[in-house]
Amino acid sequence: MKELIEKVAALYAEFAKDANAQLENGNKAAGTRARKSSLEIEKAMKEFRKVSLEASKK
Repeated sequence: MKELIEKVAALYAEFAKDANAQLENGNKAAGTRARKSSLEIEKAMKEFRKVSLEASKK
């Protein structure tokens, strides 16, 4: 679970960097990368939910 939390944190850091580049500089490629990162974050969060529910049942 710790590795999953670290993965989510790394994905969010990447997302935040690209989203800010799009917002501040109008960088369209960064916007594309940010959208891709958001999908990866969504998948990781769903996995976290499954792992978290399993851990709470123990």
